[in-house]
Amino acid sequence: MKDFPDKELMQVLTGVSRSFVLTIRALPKGLRRPVGLAYLLARASDTIADTATAPVEVRVECLRAFSGETAIPRLREIEPTNEAEQYLLANLDRVTGALQALPEADREHILGLLQKITHGQELDLLRFPDPHKVRALRTAEELDEYTYLVAGCVGEFWTRICAAHLPRYSWLAPEELTRLGRLFGQGLQLVNILRDIPEDIRNGRCYLPIDELRSVGVSDPEDLRGDLSRAAPVFEAWRQKALRCHEDARQYIEAIRPWRIRFACLLPWALGVRTLKLIGENSPMQKSDRGSERVKVSRKEVGRIMRRAVWGAVSNGAVRRWAQETV
Repeated sequence: MKDFPDKELMQVLTGVSRSFVLTIRALPKGLRRPVGLAYLLARASDTIADTATAPVEVRVECLRAFSGETAIPRLREIEPTNEAEQYLLANLDRVTGALQALPEADREHILGLLQKITHGQELDLLRFPDPHKVRALRTAEELDEYTYLVAGCVGEFWTRICAAHLPRYSWLAPEELTRLGRLFGQGLQLVNILRDIPEDIRNGRCYLPIDELRSVGVSDPEDLRGDLSRAAPVFEAWRQKALRCHEDARQYIEAIRPWRIRFACLLPWALGVRTLKLIGENSPMQKSDRGSERVKVSRKEVGRIMRRAVWGAVSNGAVRRWAQETV
């Protein structure tokens, strides 16, 4: 099996990630490889879950076999259209080989993370098997479970692996920092969910809980295909929850000491807060699902965020002022 060098790792990361690769580049050198490999494995499982040309049962079978340690039967039946994702799946054995070469502690952190993420993706496929019929999650607990399994656990992983590599990582107790890290990840996933509601509805997925939708008069999530505005109050309640999670994320950032890690965390935090503000000002819930465009932060603004994050990396006061401006 051919080696998977750091240079190729960063090239593949650049191909499959527009924003998270910036975070990985900001990490201390000793963390870039384990975190980068963890991201690629999670992205590979996400590609498997999202490749709609493969039957649901094939995707579920591949996810159940995706341990990071063994070959995946039927992987050839997953044929993504994105070239970077095609390359990643074609070289997945090299990525898992690089995983096996990591120190045992790093490897165990990544394998534990991958187990949770693939479970969350499997649940997602089983809950939304038919893109032609809109189904909704049942309760807030199911949405919290999903955001934990695919993102909250990433915040926990990030905290534990950084603390293992970096002495004096934080002045907070590990349990409290891990809790804030979990909320950080869940908040970022909520941003993705809220931003992508029009597209998800078109694909038969409604992450807004049906019991909350019924409380505002939406008895059947299928009704949202033509009129998202009926779910606007539920959408706004979850946007407010996402903002609270980003406040927890701010506390996380202020509690950690290494400036490079603070900088790496500030990037997704700021992008998340900015996106929440944009979808608050131009809500997809005020339009028909066919007329909505996906909100995203411009490349120019990403550049401004990166420059400002340099100050936040060394000053809690700068982070707090930044947070106040986004309310």
